[in-house]
Amino acid sequence: MTNQELIRCFETDTLPEDSFHHADHVHLAFAYLSQYPAIEALDKFSAALKRYAAARGKSQLYHETITHAYFFIIRERMARASAVDSQAVDSSPADSRVTDWDDFARRNPDLLAWKNGILTRYYHEATLRSDLARAVFLFPDKRF
Repeated sequence: MTNQELIRCFETDTLPEDSFHHADHVHLAFAYLSQYPAIEALDKFSAALKRYAAARGKSQLYHETITHAYFFIIRERMARASAVDSQAVDSSPADSRVTDWDDFARRNPDLLAWKNGILTRYYHEATLRSDLARAVFLFPDKRF
């Protein structure tokens, strides 16, 4: 399925509900980032997730901090991959865009793990469980 097809299926609510898990969220964020500038992609992605949850009577499951944090980690990884790839072929990073999901997923398996996933590096568990983190984006609260 192409990035455009994934977005269309998600926005038209034609993806099977039982098949939309953490890795699928990451894939969807990747798809939006492959098709739109970052801020527009975040707006579209967040709105689509909220509609998806609301349509299932599960609006309380939407989590702003987790959504935004993963989104920008994915964006950073895509940009780093584009920069590396563009250096390898001697073109500018702006000319190169990572759009192949399978390659991205293979290079970033840590983003696909939910339990003890990447956000545990950046956030205390209590922070992510808070109502505030669910409602608004909170910056990471762990020190390195």
